[in-house]
Amino acid sequence: MKNLYAFIIAVFIFNNLFSQTKFNLDKSVVKWTGKEITTKIHFGSLKLTSAEINFSGDKITGASFKVDMTSLTVDDLTGRGKASLEGHLKSDDFFSVEKFNNSSLVVIDSEKKNDGSYVLKGDLSIKGYTHPVEFSLEKISNGFLSKLTFDRSKYDVRFRSGSFFQNLGDKLILDEIELEVTLIY
Repeated sequence: MKNLYAFIIAVFIFNNLFSQTKFNLDKSVVKWTGKEITTKIHFGSLKLTSAEINFSGDKITGASFKVDMTSLTVDDLTGRGKASLEGHLKSDDFFSVEKFNNSSLVVIDSEKKNDGSYVLKGDLSIKGYTHPVEFSLEKISNGFLSKLTFDRSKYDVRFRSGSFFQNLGDKLILDEIELEVTLIY
């Protein structure tokens, strides 16, 4: 009986020290924003297929996220323009979704800030390329909010990129893609 109590206490302590937070993927969302050199902006969303954050106390010891690239939508357009841009973004000019239907982010380091937010470092994988990224994560009432900006040219997303082509003028699309991720319990 003594051993049973010791085991229950050990499991309780372990679960409180090392916990894993999983999220409601139907309510969680990834919003993306892309910009041209002009004032033109497009934005849309992507769906997460997995999302978890591992804690030891209040320190993040690891996290991983996977995005379904086939779920890519354009939310600032409707009708034919929406369908056309969605098709183009899924094509080989951009994210080659047919060949690379998932992207992922694995967190390898974290730092908790005085305000309770975190700075996370991880490896972002898109189109078979993996590069380090750094981003913020803050606790919200029903989950977490994160903002991340990545350079699409590092992932061989070349269309109208100034990193690959010259003299694009007002046709230039900026390499920085902004992501805002809302993780809901």
